[in-house]
Amino acid sequence: MQSQGILTIERMCQMAGVSRAGYYRHWTEAAPDEAAMALRDALQRAALGHRSYGYRRVAVLVQRMGYQVSAKRVLRCMREDNLLAVRRRKFVVTTDAEHDFLVYPNLARDLVPTGIDQLWVADLTYIRLAREFVYLAVVLDAYSRRVVGWALGRSLQTSLPLLALERALAARNPAPGLVHHSDRGSQYASGEYVSRLEQRGMVISMSRPARPWENARCESFIKTLKQEEIDCRAYRTMEELEKNLEEFIEQVYNRTRLHSALGYWPPAEFEQQQQAAGPVAVTRLAALSFQRHKEIYPDAG
Repeated sequence: MQSQGILTIERMCQMAGVSRAGYYRHWTEAAPDEAAMALRDALQRAALGHRSYGYRRVAVLVQRMGYQVSAKRVLRCMREDNLLAVRRRKFVVTTDAEHDFLVYPNLARDLVPTGIDQLWVADLTYIRLAREFVYLAVVLDAYSRRVVGWALGRSLQTSLPLLALERALAARNPAPGLVHHSDRGSQYASGEYVSRLEQRGMVISMSRPARPWENARCESFIKTLKQEEIDCRAYRTMEELEKNLEEFIEQVYNRTRLHSALGYWPPAEFEQQQQAAGPVAVTRLAALSFQRHKEIYPDAG
């Protein structure tokens, strides 16, 4: 803190017309916030990148990154951000007050959608602003890769993904039998969320622990969103972020961005093409595709 390049702190304060004491007072007030944000960022990355890890393993991960932080502080931060992993218990068949939620098998793994509104995939991610973290919940149609519902908020409680789901239902009004796939996070396994899915006649599917690739379509969208929008701007407020997110998701991603998995068509145009093909093509049942023995056991003779 004695110099910046070839200029001393004292000389820079003189040039800026501020006292050195005022500079150090400002630095001591601002620096802890920056350090706390950096630590929170590392915790978010570690927890979301290893969703089956408890707070002790997450603490080890961030300690290996160079942060001096105790496991108790990691636990407190993860609890505040609702990032604690949900442990699967055998023979759990109902939701109770202890939050031992029922988890569901992965049905999406072998499901090949042949039209829209047969398989939806949902996920959560965090976005870092200047002074806080906010969270984004999304719902995608797996067939067209279109974002059919999304919500932004300051809390990771069930209300956030539930709002994204309600917006998707209002926009699409799918018929019963649609498969809804997500990870096993407490938000998606909660009684409130599951009840809403069951009310609409949806079939529930969840990824296995520590297998983010089983929800690859959502992971791909989140990667695209961060690379092409979030990392390109310095957002200061949630209101500013929400305005730009709406433009990117609704106008850029859904309507103009070419998607390689769709033959380089935007999701909205791809859906229009499928609808133009006739009601038979749109209402076909989803197909099941199972792995062959050699794909599961590549070393077998």
